Amino acid sequence: MPNITCKDHIFNNIDAIIFDKDGTLADSENFLRELAFKRARLIDAQIPGVYEPLLMAFGVENDYLNPTGLMAVGSNHENKIVAAGYIAETGKSWFESLAIAQECFNNALTKSTTVSPLFTGSLEVLQTLKQQGLKVAILSADTTKGVEEFVQHHQLSNYIDLIMGVDSGLSKPDPRLFLQACDKLAVKPENTLMIGDSQGDIAMAKNAKAGGIIGICWKSSQPSHLNTADVVISDLSEILSR
Repeated sequence: MPNITCKDHIFNNIDAIIFDKDGTLADSENFLRELAFKRARLIDAQIPGVYEPLLMAFGVENDYLNPTGLMAVGSNHENKIVAAGYIAETGKSWFESLAIAQECFNNALTKSTTVSPLFTGSLEVLQTLKQQGLKVAILSADTTKGVEEFVQHHQLSNYIDLIMGVDSGLSKPDPRLFLQACDKLAVKPENTLMIGDSQGDIAMAKNAKAGGIIGICWKSSQPSHLNTADVVISDLSEILSR
């Protein structure tokens, strides 16, 4: 079993590494922010007055996407439920509110087909990890279809053993997601690393008794929301296996 060295931390006997997608492998901040704007505009066209409150709920302000906010870390379902809640506050029935939110989310997505770029150096890291004999997975708050499109677009299929979204109804930080991924990879949680950019990734892996947790924030080497990870990095190239 390879050992993974990251800064001054050594993770022993690692069989697999599970990556988050958005904010970890995918430089998705611009995509998510623009998607939030489109969702809010479409809903506001039917329910005037909710544009600004929705953006605040999504964690979007001008050019800033809150890395701990709903849009950055929540699943599509969680974002839809919150949006429907704001619609319901105007007096709409809950089922009508859900229908409006779903319609607007669908329309926003069909107009937002750009796949987020890979962070620089991510491909090389994935290649190196596979060469070392590690199993590699992506476990994302996105749908499995969304993860598949990302992998196909960037031609990562040769380096990814498991593609997994949150289609089952579970969402981060539920540790069952991590355990399901380990089961599909045929590895033990204690021999598996989690690499992610959110508190949900960290809590999920901790509660699943993962072999280690690496937090990543590409814009900062000391992000406070990742301080419970075993180690925090600002570039995937800081991960080495040997």
